[in-house]
Amino acid sequence: MKSFHLIKSFSLQKLSLRLGALGMAIVLWLFVMSDKESSMIMKIPLVVRNISAQKALKEEVPEFAQVRLIGTGNELLKAYLLKNFFENFKLILDLDHISEEYDFILNDYYSKYPQKVVIPPSFHLKFVEIVYPREVHISLDEYLVKSVPITPQIIVQPIPGYIQVGDIKMIPSSVNVAGPNILTKEITEVLTATDTLKNIGHFTNRKISLNKSNRLIEYSLNEINYQVDIQEISERIISEVQIQIVNVPDEFRVFVNPQTVSLTIFGGVNRIAEIYPEDIFIYIDFEKQWAPRSQFFEPVVVTPNDILEWKNLSPRNVELVVTKGTS
Repeated sequence: MKSFHLIKSFSLQKLSLRLGALGMAIVLWLFVMSDKESSMIMKIPLVVRNISAQKALKEEVPEFAQVRLIGTGNELLKAYLLKNFFENFKLILDLDHISEEYDFILNDYYSKYPQKVVIPPSFHLKFVEIVYPREVHISLDEYLVKSVPITPQIIVQPIPGYIQVGDIKMIPSSVNVAGPNILTKEITEVLTATDTLKNIGHFTNRKISLNKSNRLIEYSLNEINYQVDIQEISERIISEVQIQIVNVPDEFRVFVNPQTVSLTIFGGVNRIAEIYPEDIFIYIDFEKQWAPRSQFFEPVVVTPNDILEWKNLSPRNVELVVTKGTS
């Protein structure tokens, strides 16, 4: 029974689509065959012009307006199909004399300035009225430009046996954002589009777009490069790493035996080849670790962030000789 209802519903949907397509075809055919004048409501871009260089829109303005046009059936059909391919098919709002706020009553405005309704001469159409919106509120703010960092929204998944070395490198690392002061001052970062790199086993350089959450904000760049360094995982023994003693009170003198240790580090093959003993911080925190009845202590190991891990510290524990006195 359930299958029967599904089949019936699917059949009704197909029938509705066919009837809709047939109805549209009949309407279009009537327009094409008609030389009689009639009217049609069309969506036309609403374009803001001549904003002061020190000002920016504080609130978004509708991108389009619903406009009633008059013409023959074939002219209306031609405009309906082709208007999006003509940049000079638009309605202009001129803000030349607007300082802060203004309400445009669109039909009054275009009656007074009919030249602001731009229709290409190849379309023999006549503007009648604005159907929607009837009114547009303009609010301006001080124009602000500032530089903010770019934050990647990129997931990197190297193939087994490989590792990402270092952070994702953004080129450039920041971008200029510009727009109304009230919005621009709140922006602390610009996010990239989301991207996922799967099964990567080599150095990668790609382009990515920047996310823009508000039409009133402009970026100096809409697309940037990013680089990800992927290397094969390898290991290396680092010897002669000096042990540091930290947080020693003035009344004590502390000696460590031995003074150096060795360990094995794991990471990207090219990265670990660049590691020197002084790049690894091995220490004993006297204040936290020392106990009068203990003689041997395990050092703390701090490696660079892009090192995968370390193992095999040798020796594992070192001796501390503590004496009193400052000389």
